[in-house]
Amino acid sequence: MDVRDKLNILANAAKYDVSCSSSGSKRHAMGGGLGNACSAGICHTWSADGRCVSLLKVLLSNACKYDCAYCANRRTNDIPRATFTPKELIDLTLEFYRRNYIEGLFLSSAVIRSPDYTMELLIKVAKELRTVHRFGGYIHLKSIPGASNHLLHQAGLYADRSSLNIEIPSDKALQYLAPEKNHADILQPMNYLAERKLEYKADKSSKSPLFLPAGQSTQMIVGASGESDFQILTLSNGFYQNQQMKRVYFSGYVPINADKRLPVLTTKPPLVREHRLYQADWLMRFYNFNYNEILDEQHPNLDLDLDPKAAWALRHPEIFPIDIQSADYEMLLRVPGIGVKSARLIVAGRRYGKIRLETLKKMGVVMKRAKYFIHHPDVPASLRNLYPEVIRPQIVRQQLIEQPKPQQLDLFRDQPLLLSAS
Repeated sequence: MDVRDKLNILANAAKYDVSCSSSGSKRHAMGGGLGNACSAGICHTWSADGRCVSLLKVLLSNACKYDCAYCANRRTNDIPRATFTPKELIDLTLEFYRRNYIEGLFLSSAVIRSPDYTMELLIKVAKELRTVHRFGGYIHLKSIPGASNHLLHQAGLYADRSSLNIEIPSDKALQYLAPEKNHADILQPMNYLAERKLEYKADKSSKSPLFLPAGQSTQMIVGASGESDFQILTLSNGFYQNQQMKRVYFSGYVPINADKRLPVLTTKPPLVREHRLYQADWLMRFYNFNYNEILDEQHPNLDLDLDPKAAWALRHPEIFPIDIQSADYEMLLRVPGIGVKSARLIVAGRRYGKIRLETLKKMGVVMKRAKYFIHHPDVPASLRNLYPEVIRPQIVRQQLIEQPKPQQLDLFRDQPLLLSAS
């Protein structure tokens, strides 16, 4: 099998790993070297600010020793198998970069022979790119659960970001669907890498090498097992708090394999649920929401008809409408339709006079949602009967649901993905 055939097989096999968005790394090529990784992020996906950036996203091998029920590369699947040599991957990365096809490398792998053996091959690729070819571009390297701490440490010295996929949210469900795996083997390397990163960060010496400057990420499959959204967000919160995770990714379950352990979907893959989880994750990371504010045991699942911020606001009608002229920054962030940037502009703009409704639109406030949750002299009389003193959740909910929603096509699926703004 030539390199082109391997590339076709292993690039296609890598598409199910969505945890490839990169940010936070700043690495310059050494004198005469190739490439630079900037803090804005390099990946073959849409970045947070809407830019499309490119990266070679590929597996080292899809010849896996495990037989996970949900995985396309499981041992018992009758699919074409391929494995790159480290030299082939290094040459591909360099040649693609020189032709301006890519800006970095996302390298994952199925487990060949053993976790340590696979990890050694992945490290060999990253190490030679850095030390021999002086490659300064972005490298995202998968860490293999069960690999030794010594190898994990080496990987952290050559990669910008590492990721270990938790895959299934609960340990019991993971052992049912993937009997050869457990959460302990995944959490241990996460904890080890998080501790080492803190040690390197604390070392202020100029000779201290970079260690995972873009941190760690992980991915969960949503819908392959019976966990609630509250359980998923609780686990995500733990990753952010305990392992200092940069991102938690969610992947709606797609029935790739026929296995009696997996659910039978009567509808399309849960892409809307996946999107709502991303919105809730955004609230936790940028809007100062706690996971147990978004959901709790009485409300264990996200509302598929409303974005999580609007759903939270309607559960707390006693707070709204707020006065746009006096509400503090934290409160402004909780108003549906007001984002981080527009909240800052409102606070800054109030120093120079009253904020008018037309000004809010220029600041980026989505008035079709925010108008139900703010008190303002400019609010049309036709809307004031919705909230003489407090909002009426059922009326506002109906108004929000009836608004037309834009659609975006997913990269790998035919179904449209429903979107909503702040």
